[in-house]
Amino acid sequence: MLKFVLKRLLQGLPVLAGVLIIIFFLFHALPGDPTRMLLGQRSDMAGVEAIRKDLGLDKPLPLQFLNYLNDLLPLSVHQSDPNSYWHYSQEKYPNSTVLFSVSGKQFVAKAPYLRKSYQSRRPVTEIIGEAFPNTLVLALAAMVFALFFGLLLGMICARHKNSILDRIILVVSVGGMSVPSFFAAILVAWVFAYLLGDITGLNLFGSLYAVDPLGRGEYLELKNLILPAFTLGMRPLAVMTELTRNAFLDTLSSDYIRTAKAKGATTSRVYLKHALKNALNPVVTSASNWLASLFAGAVFVEFIFDWKGIGYVIVNALEQYDLPVIMGCILFISCLFILLNILVDIVYAAIDPRIRLG
Repeated sequence: MLKFVLKRLLQGLPVLAGVLIIIFFLFHALPGDPTRMLLGQRSDMAGVEAIRKDLGLDKPLPLQFLNYLNDLLPLSVHQSDPNSYWHYSQEKYPNSTVLFSVSGKQFVAKAPYLRKSYQSRRPVTEIIGEAFPNTLVLALAAMVFALFFGLLLGMICARHKNSILDRIILVVSVGGMSVPSFFAAILVAWVFAYLLGDITGLNLFGSLYAVDPLGRGEYLELKNLILPAFTLGMRPLAVMTELTRNAFLDTLSSDYIRTAKAKGATTSRVYLKHALKNALNPVVTSASNWLASLFAGAVFVEFIFDWKGIGYVIVNALEQYDLPVIMGCILFISCLFILLNILVDIVYAAIDPRIRLG
């Protein structure tokens, strides 16, 4: 198991390297100057040049990339000269240790440094650390909703194949899969929070924690999770329903299912004990891909519902041309993709005895 995980992690490194190269040169090639966004309309050339020097934006682009890569690597190389561009600073890397020095170069062990926001001057890791729990709760809630009802509706469709109920569920599923997330979010918010707000009691905007109007701090507001999770889970729900239906129909035509029925097993036992476990492989594959996609695809849903997650942070960073925040969030989501793919392979071996990690 450990050998398999390490092998997959090593295979994920070229993917991360490709993502890093693309996002760095893509965002630095975009028109616009973050220094003028910082200084506003009253900026002058002296102020612009001072900010560009402080941010390292006055250096050639390849040198900026090497410096950014040096910040990300757990083992970085720096110059001992305090006036050098590559000088090591304990203030820049607070949780770091100088391992040794050779020929004026310092080799430093540290946590990956995603730099600071251009706008708030806060560390990007701190911003992600505050926003990610909200996105994690939203994505998991949407996936649990999609999996539970997707498996249930898919089993019903397989049980009543080609019936009116089967066709109605499939039509609704196709409709749910076809609706873009941003349009679905606006529609759901308008219907359930605006038109039916007095009946549902749901808010049009809100995050996981709300501020008490009497000044008693923040409190958990789980009802704000309902509409974003429902909206975000609509498309994976449609996919899970169709996949479960097709997987069950294939599994029910197998020889061991016919044998179980011939031995007198009840329909519920055949479905839950024999068919369900063997029909889960395509569902697990789709669920893992969708879960990873929900972390990245929650941007529109979070922004419309004012849900303070990673998507909300990315939209605000794009508006303010805050490159370190954008790149840090994308790299973080890329790492999640790799880790989730490894987890899926392990789950495969757990639910299907025909699959082995070797």
